Amino acid sequence: MSDAAVPTERYRQGLATRRAVLGDRHVDRAQSATTDFDQPFQELITEAAWGNLWSRPAWTKRERSIVTIALLAALGHDEEVAMHVRATANTGASREDIGEALLHVAIYAGVPAANRAIKIAKQVFEQMDAEQAA
Repeated sequence: MSDAAVPTERYRQGLATRRAVLGDRHVDRAQSATTDFDQPFQELITEAAWGNLWSRPAWTKRERSIVTIALLAALGHDEEVAMHVRATANTGASREDIGEALLHVAIYAGVPAANRAIKIAKQVFEQMDAEQAA
């Protein structure tokens, strides 16, 4: 939030949910890179995506994670796919869950989209495994 603005309850909830899903390191990095230009966008996604959608009780974070990865893969948003695959360490979505979601992507959004997302997921898993082994 801008210094002059008082955070709303939805923003506070969104920030807590965003941290729970993406991790403090990611959120701190995003916040430190925020400028006056993208501050309104950061507030929007924190309130709308994280404070509203991801905070709804009907689905678990695991379920939202699986659906989000499938949608991002179908749309070809590679950086976001990688970010959300990494976030599965916090959401409880398993590698099997991601694999199943990407099979759906192959049928409903196309083999090339799934193939690209599978490559990205494999790279992220390798990085996560290396970090865990270190």
